[in-house]
Amino acid sequence: MSLHAPLIIDIAGLTLSKTDCRRLKHPLTGGIILFARNWENRKQLAALCRDIKKVRQDLLICVDHEGGRVQRFKSDGFTHLPPMRALGELWLKDPMAATNAATACGYVLGAELRSCGVDFSFTPVLDLDYQDGAPTQAQALAAPRGGSVSLGRPGASRSSVIGDRAFARDPRAVSLLAKSLMHGLLQSGMANCGKHFPGHGFVKADSHTDIPVDRRSLKAILLDDAAPYDWLNTTLTSVMPAHVIYPRVDARPAGFSEKWLTYILRGQLGFGGAIFSDDLSMAGARLIDGKQVSYTEAAMAALNAGCDMVLLCNQSVDGGEAVDELLDGMAESLLKGAWEALEASELRRLDLLPTTPAHEWDALMVHPAYMHAMGLIP
Repeated sequence: MSLHAPLIIDIAGLTLSKTDCRRLKHPLTGGIILFARNWENRKQLAALCRDIKKVRQDLLICVDHEGGRVQRFKSDGFTHLPPMRALGELWLKDPMAATNAATACGYVLGAELRSCGVDFSFTPVLDLDYQDGAPTQAQALAAPRGGSVSLGRPGASRSSVIGDRAFARDPRAVSLLAKSLMHGLLQSGMANCGKHFPGHGFVKADSHTDIPVDRRSLKAILLDDAAPYDWLNTTLTSVMPAHVIYPRVDARPAGFSEKWLTYILRGQLGFGGAIFSDDLSMAGARLIDGKQVSYTEAAMAALNAGCDMVLLCNQSVDGGEAVDELLDGMAESLLKGAWEALEASELRRLDLLPTTPAHEWDALMVHPAYMHAMGLIP
């Protein structure tokens, strides 16, 4: 069994430099996350992914590619996928058409990425779409006769960072649409990642630049925002927690909380897949227990709380000193016993790698499943 490789890092440009190759060869590097700056066209992306796999075949090539405004590759034939709220709006008119459309979106998303050599996308978003505290029609339609609808906080405003990335306000609609999208990903040979556990939609602040605080009770969160993680625990292959503090549960953000990750997500909700930290460079990751922490300290806190992998994004663009600092710091800390390399975590990472061959792009364009899916996307 190889050493646990928990670090997901990035590169600055369109091709691999010698420095990039050195970092990717590091035994603690488990994958790479791509951004729009790493994209020029399909030919370039495919060449980059091939070069990454030449460095190490087991590296997990990841991207944030959800549809809507979070889609890194938007030209040279890549389908412009709708925001997930569009699927939620279709659900109000025709639930079955919406689930078919969600499956089609998942298949097209996964198949196009895989044809260029990308292994994995951090999708779907399972956060709820709060709109001024009012229930959507989907909630009212899905509520049992005589039953009540959870409204959330009166006057709550929609999350500034989630917004139309969320399917709907009703956790039942979110779960069924997400399950359909994940079915499409599975058809393409791609794993999935539900985010942001236990829910980022209720807080307005953006954890990229702030530290959101959600003061609801554990019972309220489990009944509403976290419900999809319970209902989808046999379907989710990975989860990403939120950089949000839920003080009535734990003083630490969820991604650094053993209570949230080990006791609630794994123990109470029965999740057995991989857990990724969100980006350690976000403001919500840099303040733990009331003090500023280094990237290495944040990474160790996430792993010791129950994460299997940690992401450090956008730190390679100015020479990458922070990337080297993290790699060196984590190696030193491992030798000192400050965190433990776990075989189970490494197996969860490897389980996210595709196991079926991908279609070449030109063959994909005329594949019956792809052509059928394209006709279902709203």
